[in-house]
Amino acid sequence: MNVTSVSFPYGESIQWYSPENRHDLPENALKDWLLATGSLTEKLKRECDEFTVTVLGEHVHTPLAGECPHAQQPMWIREVLLSLDGTPWVFARTLIPQQLLDNPIHAFTKLGNRPLGELLFTSESITPGNIEVAQFETCGSLARLATSLDQPVNDTLWGRRRYFNLGAEQLIVSEIFLPAAVKQIMAKSTPS
Repeated sequence: MNVTSVSFPYGESIQWYSPENRHDLPENALKDWLLATGSLTEKLKRECDEFTVTVLGEHVHTPLAGECPHAQQPMWIREVLLSLDGTPWVFARTLIPQQLLDNPIHAFTKLGNRPLGELLFTSESITPGNIEVAQFETCGSLARLATSLDQPVNDTLWGRRRYFNLGAEQLIVSEIFLPAAVKQIMAKSTPS
């Protein structure tokens, strides 16, 4: 794996859409993964023996153009790979407003290699919002990341974004399915 913190951040500016407004969503098992309303972390864990989180980088940065519609002030940005049995399946990018960083209950900046999803779906004070979807081109920074993971990108990548409400603030979590995930998801859905 050739990823380094020198390359952080990997995220790219993209237009996100409500699934109801995308008529080109994949009509296969990947669509179910994109629109799943529960914890993606838990869903991934059910698919493997060993689930790991690799932090690519986390730091205060200004969000990309259009990434955070409510503000352009610096936010805590965390990028990770979610791997199943040693194979990266998902690139995840989280934006956390500065006002939430001092919250001792959630300690967002001290997650380390623990999955954020466990916190988001077990805290009574955090409410999941709507899911949005997007396609990522084969020539973008996420495609280059996938290629550095020995996962050539032969088709557009699909991802989802979700807002999580905590008081008056919102966290934004984007999750992009890497080629290895798509291959496995499709293989498991195809009858033998």
